[in-house]
Amino acid sequence: MPTSDKKKRHSAAGPLEIFLTILPKVPLIIKVILLHILGRSESARYLDLRSDVTVAVLRSMLSPAKPQSIAEVQAMTLRDPGVKGRMWVSTAASQVPPENGARDALRAAIDGLRGPEQEGAPPLEIPDVVPVEAEWTGHRAAATRDSRPPAIPEDHKYREMMKECTSPATILYFHGGAYYLCDPATHRPFVARLARLTGGRVYSVRYRLAPRHPFPAAVLDALVSYLTLLYPPPGAAHAPVAPEHIVLAGDSAGGNLCLALQLTILELRRQGRRVAWFGASREVPLPGGVASLSPWVDLVQSMPSLTGNAAWDYLPPPRILSASHAPPADGELWPADPPRRHVYVADAYMLHPLASLQTAPAGAWRGAPPTYLCCGWECLQDEDRYLTARLAADGAAAAVFEEYEAMPHIFAVMLPQIAEARRCVDGVARFVKAVCADPAQVRSSFTMIHAKTLKEVKLDPAELTPFSEADMRDMARRAVGGEQPPLTDVTAKL
Repeated sequence: MPTSDKKKRHSAAGPLEIFLTILPKVPLIIKVILLHILGRSESARYLDLRSDVTVAVLRSMLSPAKPQSIAEVQAMTLRDPGVKGRMWVSTAASQVPPENGARDALRAAIDGLRGPEQEGAPPLEIPDVVPVEAEWTGHRAAATRDSRPPAIPEDHKYREMMKECTSPATILYFHGGAYYLCDPATHRPFVARLARLTGGRVYSVRYRLAPRHPFPAAVLDALVSYLTLLYPPPGAAHAPVAPEHIVLAGDSAGGNLCLALQLTILELRRQGRRVAWFGASREVPLPGGVASLSPWVDLVQSMPSLTGNAAWDYLPPPRILSASHAPPADGELWPADPPRRHVYVADAYMLHPLASLQTAPAGAWRGAPPTYLCCGWECLQDEDRYLTARLAADGAAAAVFEEYEAMPHIFAVMLPQIAEARRCVDGVARFVKAVCADPAQVRSSFTMIHAKTLKEVKLDPAELTPFSEADMRDMARRAVGGEQPPLTDVTAKL
């Protein structure tokens, strides 16, 4: 995040603090263990005991009896445990260009994608470009699980990392966290796995967080980071990265962000717009591909699976716009000034296609590069299935979809020890390598992966979603108006 926000980051929680956090959950843990052993819980059919307990504890922590303030929760997720293990991490930061090209380009994309919901809305304030930090991450073969990084300058770490890269693949990664939580530090183990499996490197972005920095600050930081890879500013450690070797990627809100960046690029290209960047007029080319894990597509929480799939997930109920469940005032981050209902986006722009991606009109994804999406039987299943169907219908170069039976939200990040998570990360890595080697060979595929056995079953793309574009807009508008998502029958999955 920008220099002004770095002060908000803290050291990792100590053993005592972790113990005190878990202690109140002991009765829940005992209950889950007993139900699992006795085979009385549905999740026991699909998850091992450790994962079953993890999901239950996460569900309890994300729906506390006494809500915590946004400032408190954000601070907890910004704690940096430090770098340890078989990874190189080199911190970098984009410079601020003398021109307003990136800012102007984003404004043009936002205006070009405005929908009927933004008719008559005041112009959206576009924030200034700031230095955007990121962590170059790569595999460090000679290290051990407990190795700490050598005490050498950041550019030296970068050069050492590059010596171990065996592929030109560069993953531009955006972490999840509902746009107001987490940091590249929370995702280091996951992106390090991606670097190891692809043989490439990851540029993990510390984008600005809401609510202090609402939409479109994160999208602007994403665009600046992409331009930084393509056209390194003076003094950057890296050489220009060929666009065909870049894969935009992210999980959850970061999955939304990498797709919003792709939609921004597509719109700029439709407009024939170039960007003034460090003294040159630059094209904004397509990346090689996009990989999005459990993307948060529907920011207004309007889809039936948000409630219908709650038994399989740990995400809290869909109440982000509920006045009765508004975060407590903390005098620092919330309530926002000027006031708004959503932690991330102003009221008039909640249904803008660069925020709630499902509102992008038919044809908006035309020309998109190969795109990989995955999800579980999670609360975001409906929106991820819909977006996959939309990509295929719009004529993306390829739409690769993998759905994992009975898995919760971003299971590959949260449950890294299970076979399904390993299969998922392997699938992402295979996609990245294929895209960077020969994107023309990547074909659309739609697959269900069964729990435990990992048996693969083809899905019919025509049956991915029952919802039309009109249905999606209607549900989104009703959610903004205060209606709860329609219910679905969870037993249909069993």
